[in-house]
Amino acid sequence: MYFDEFDLSDDVLDAISFMGFSKATPIQEKAIPEILNNKDVIGFAQTGTGKTAAFVLPVLHKISQNPSDSINTIIIVPTRELAMQIDQQIQGFSYFTSVNSIAIYGGGDGKGWTTENNALSSHTNIVVATPGKLISHLNTGRVNLNNLKHLILDEADRMLDMGFYDDIMKIVSFMPKTRQTLLFSATMAPKIKKMANDLLTNPVEIQIELSKPAEGVLQLAYLTFDPNKISLINNLIADKPEYKSILIFTSTKSNVSKIVQQLKRKKHSVEGISSDLEQREREDVLARFRAKQTRILIGTDVVSRGIDIKGIELIINFDVPNDAEDYVHRIGRTARADSTGVAITFINEDDMFKFSRIEKLINAEILKLPTPESIGASPVWKANQKANNTNKRFYKKKKGKR
Repeated sequence: MYFDEFDLSDDVLDAISFMGFSKATPIQEKAIPEILNNKDVIGFAQTGTGKTAAFVLPVLHKISQNPSDSINTIIIVPTRELAMQIDQQIQGFSYFTSVNSIAIYGGGDGKGWTTENNALSSHTNIVVATPGKLISHLNTGRVNLNNLKHLILDEADRMLDMGFYDDIMKIVSFMPKTRQTLLFSATMAPKIKKMANDLLTNPVEIQIELSKPAEGVLQLAYLTFDPNKISLINNLIADKPEYKSILIFTSTKSNVSKIVQQLKRKKHSVEGISSDLEQREREDVLARFRAKQTRILIGTDVVSRGIDIKGIELIINFDVPNDAEDYVHRIGRTARADSTGVAITFINEDDMFKFSRIEKLINAEILKLPTPESIGASPVWKANQKANNTNKRFYKKKKGKR
């Protein structure tokens, strides 16, 4: 289905065309008509399916048809990166309209607070915010939500994982009961259904290929011991200059700086990003990676939900994520839309059971390769937990003899 087949205003359609889009994705095709018909929607769709445009476009159409100077829409997201990303997309899609927006998130200075406060007090139509910072503004009593028409919860599963349920319910207490509520999630967990029952009225449920990596992602895994992982990275990318944009995930912030330091010794163009950086520093790091000034970016799972950069050719999971769903979000950074990409995961002797859960989630067995002999030995793959624990004890004992 093409965008000009939707009942969208000419100004919104012009912006869509200007940005180079013509055909809607499945989530857009199913969600846009329901949102235009003022239905509450609960949408299940993975990262990279175009769900942001699915809720932004109909909202922009409605605001452009009935302009006002008050807050019309609040979009709640789990991370500052996602808030900035959505706000940027809103600015692009609203280019030919009079609709304006602001992203509100933690980590700023006093000047940022003043700017946000002024924007919330007048002439801002769409607010994209993280829960804690929005509550801080609402508690001042200077934010008027009497004319609010839309509440949108994006990455709702991640917000619940981060413990934001009570914060979300507090935010909702400031809102009028009559409104359109849209909830989007990558997973269909029972806690999501509970939140939907609490906040939505007779919602239309839309499901788009839950927890499945994009078809354009080539997935591989290497069985390797931790001391060999940096050498394995060098081996994988040293003779591949065509990989100009590489994203490496690790599960801990402490590993980010360690990996950066070790790769810099090999003369790689590399930077790290984590919540330890100030907001301005994080924005600068992402800007350099987006502009291809930095070839390799090392990040934690916070980045997997918040980054939206085209043209990432290679994803490397330095370790297996603790949450199987995070694997889908990590590798969802490559092969966006109709493009292709490669996702490689390093599996040590302790991570085998976690990786087997990932394979169960995505209903696929991923090819597992041994570490090249020139780098070192490989652990033996054991698919079940009991075998994995036995394997773990064996290698610990073996290491102790060295």
